[in-house]
Amino acid sequence: MKKYRLAVPGPTPLPPEVSAAAVLPIEDERTERYSAVFLRVLEGLGKAMGTSNEVLLFTSSMTGAFESVLQNLFSPGDRVLIVNNGAFGARWVAMARAFGLDAVEVAGEWGRPADMGRVAEAVASTPGLVAAVAVHCETSTGVVNDLRAFGEATRSLVSIVDTASGVGACELRADEWGLDVVVAGCQKALMTPPGLAFAGIGPRAWLQHRQATLPRFYFDWDAARDAMRGTVPGTPWTPAISLISQLDVALRRLHEEGMDEVIARHVRLGRMTRAGVRGMGLDLYSPDDDRCASVTAVRVPDGIDSRFLVDHLVEEYGVQLVGGAGPLAGRVVRIGHCGYVDTLDVITTLSALGLALQDLGHPLDVADGVAAALRHDRHALVRGLR
Repeated sequence: MKKYRLAVPGPTPLPPEVSAAAVLPIEDERTERYSAVFLRVLEGLGKAMGTSNEVLLFTSSMTGAFESVLQNLFSPGDRVLIVNNGAFGARWVAMARAFGLDAVEVAGEWGRPADMGRVAEAVASTPGLVAAVAVHCETSTGVVNDLRAFGEATRSLVSIVDTASGVGACELRADEWGLDVVVAGCQKALMTPPGLAFAGIGPRAWLQHRQATLPRFYFDWDAARDAMRGTVPGTPWTPAISLISQLDVALRRLHEEGMDEVIARHVRLGRMTRAGVRGMGLDLYSPDDDRCASVTAVRVPDGIDSRFLVDHLVEEYGVQLVGGAGPLAGRVVRIGHCGYVDTLDVITTLSALGLALQDLGHPLDVADGVAAALRHDRHALVRGLR
C-alpha cells in the first residue's frame, strides 16, 4: 500500500475540515445567510493580503483574475512594465501582448530575485508607463521577489502583484508596501481546491479603471463591485458555492492560528527543506533565503531527468513532486511546502526524494538529509509531536 502524498506548490493538501465542507448541502447564494459567508471570505482574504482595500472574488483559475486586471486597468496600446524572472513573469508578458498592450520587460535571471534597482531605473527612463507588474513568489523557481522594494520602485505607477503562491506563506503587507492591486487564488497556501481567484484593488487602481477601454464582461470589476455592494452582497454571476464555503473554513483556520505565526511556520518548513536537500549533497536552484517559504527548487544531478524522477517518485513512493518549466524542464524538481504541511510531511518528502535518486543510480545518504533537516528544526518537531 502506498499513500498518495501531494507535495507540489499547488494544488496543496486540504485540512480535513476543508474537505468536509465540500459535502455540505448546496445553498442559494442569494440569501442573507450565505451572503454573510461570502463577506467573511472577502474580509479574510483582505487580512491575508494585508489590505483594507476592496477584494473582488471570481469563479475561475488564477489566470482569469490576472486577465481581469488587464481588461479593467488598460486601454489598447497602453505601456506596462513587467518584471520577468521566471515562467509566470513571462506569462504576464504574453497576456499583456495578447490584449494589445505594449509590454516593457525588466528581464532577470531565473532562480534569482529581481533587481528592483533596475526596475526603478526602467520606471524613470521609460516614458508613457501606466502600471507595473511583478510576481511575488515565482512558483517556477521558488524565488520570492522583494515587494516592499517593488512598491518603492514603482510608486509613480499603479503597481500590480501576482501573489499566487505567496499569499498565506510569504510575508505580504500590501497597504504598507504601497501595492495597488494584489491578485491570487485559493489552491496554494490558502488550502482550498482550485477554482476561485481574487483581487484586492486600491483607490489608484479604481481611478485608472475608469479610464480603461478594453472590453470585459465576465470579469468586469464594476459588475463585481456592484454585486458586492448590493442589498444582499454577492457576485454578479453564479459563484462556486461549495468552494467559497471551503475557503471560508480554510481562512478561519489561518486567522485563528494568526498570520504572523502562519508565515513563521512556513519559514521554518522552508529552512528544513533546504537543509535536508543540502544534507543529501544536492544543490538548490532557488536561493537559500527565508523569504522562499512556499516552494524549494532542487537541481537534479547530472544524468537524471527530473521528469523521469517525478514519475518514479509517485509510482514507487506515492510522493507527488513537480519538475521544472520552460528552460528548466528536466533539470530541476520542485518541492512544495505551503498550506496544510507540517514537519513530518517535509521529512517524508525528503526521504522519498533521496530514495528515488538512489534507485536511479545517484549515490547519496538519505539519513544525512533527514538528520540535517531535523537538526535544523528539531524544536519544531518536538512541538509538533506534543
